[in-house]
Amino acid sequence: MSTAKKDIKKITTHILQRMKVQEEKIAMLTAYDYSMARIFDAAGIDILLVGDSASNVMAGHETTLPITLDQMIYHAQSVIRAINRAFVVVDLPFGTYQGDSKMALKSAIRIMKESGAHSVKLEGGAEVKDSIKRILSAGIPVMGHLGLTPQSIYKFGTYTVRAKEEAEAQKLIEDAKLLENIGCFGIVLEKIPAKLGKKVSETISIPTIGIGAGPHCDGQVLVSHDLLGITKDFHPRFLRRYLELFDTIKGAVEHYISDVKSVNFPGEKEQY
Repeated sequence: MSTAKKDIKKITTHILQRMKVQEEKIAMLTAYDYSMARIFDAAGIDILLVGDSASNVMAGHETTLPITLDQMIYHAQSVIRAINRAFVVVDLPFGTYQGDSKMALKSAIRIMKESGAHSVKLEGGAEVKDSIKRILSAGIPVMGHLGLTPQSIYKFGTYTVRAKEEAEAQKLIEDAKLLENIGCFGIVLEKIPAKLGKKVSETISIPTIGIGAGPHCDGQVLVSHDLLGITKDFHPRFLRRYLELFDTIKGAVEHYISDVKSVNFPGEKEQY
């Protein structure tokens, strides 16, 4: 951890902007519960994203679409109770902001009031600008999300890399500029060519957070269950597993089961 980061007691949008200017990379992870968020915060993570990926890794759904606003607020409440330093962003789930800016504002207000989170994130560019503007008008910080947008999976039909073609790449750049101009404090860039991630990051003045968008973004984000190896069947090129907790935890549980069945547990020191 750098000296500058040790001096920071609380990450804010102002600090994140300063980190971009000073070329200090931003580290971001997903979190969905108190216990994990407490560990991540203690480790010095900059941003915790209460992602709608909870629909996949916590609830077992195939996509992010089923998770509800109430469920997102529940996860956000749990994370907020754990943190002292990190900046907490909460995804607006599918159906709570698309095509209705008044609903978007109500959804964002509920998240902020009921969870105590610091900001919200939503997917899309020009097509959701009215929702973003209305949320921002209430003083709620907004993070954008461009490139692969998982809530639109049935539109795209695939999780393949986005914006490989010139037209889509140009639209992404225009959307990034738009999000910056209307007041977003940062943008997640998901699964786009590294050269495009670099170009966007150099074009706009707000932080970019990449996931499968190359090393030139201002920061990186991963789903914590993927990083820790709790998930087993997900192997995208951009993912680096830092642990294999599925196997470690499974082994510990198998050991426990064996000890219980052989009456090895509890032993003399583990009883009253």
